[in-house]
Amino acid sequence: MILSKEHASTDVALARRVQWPPAVRITALLAPAAIALACCGSDPPRALRPPPGPPTGRIEIHQPERLTSIASDQRDALGRPLRVACVTCHSQRVPTTLPSTVTELDEFHQGLRFEHGALSCGSCHVAGDQRSLRRADGTMIDMRDAMDLCRQCHGPQTRDYDHGSHGGMTGHWDLSVGGRVRNHCVDCHDPHTPAFQPSLPVLPPRDHGITRQPSRGDH
Repeated sequence: MILSKEHASTDVALARRVQWPPAVRITALLAPAAIALACCGSDPPRALRPPPGPPTGRIEIHQPERLTSIASDQRDALGRPLRVACVTCHSQRVPTTLPSTVTELDEFHQGLRFEHGALSCGSCHVAGDQRSLRRADGTMIDMRDAMDLCRQCHGPQTRDYDHGSHGGMTGHWDLSVGGRVRNHCVDCHDPHTPAFQPSLPVLPPRDHGITRQPSRGDH
């Protein structure tokens, strides 16, 4: 059926004259909001977590690789940097003396930077035993206990570390839930140059459009 222009104009005019009842208009306005609320529903309240129980989790100190190996300029098949175990060389050639300054390193560890107060190599290392360290009182400790060496001089940092505000960690604050792994001193500090070196951020900050972009009229 094909309508003429006269019929079409008459239907439009009739539709404009139709007055919907107020109840129908209100229902039409509120229906979308009611449907949205019905779909969302209400979030169930979250149950409060019980108070911490007995601390059953263990606290461990991470053992970084640099305690038992040294970096190299080689990479493996996957592109990961290779490290050489200290015992690789020290088991073949056992030194009988230690250098007093890094300038005496004429064969191994060349290029080593050393800026650690008035200390020397013999302040911490033991000639002929790369697995041990020397405390200030002359007693020997295992290389894995190197933090005991740091505690001798760095008192404020030791205090903050023991209270959890220095050093960083992974795991759980609540030891009743799980264990915790604390960072070792040498995870962040090079024992030969422990001071953090000046650095720059990798990426510049993003202003998210706060800075006005120059327009063509500015040229």
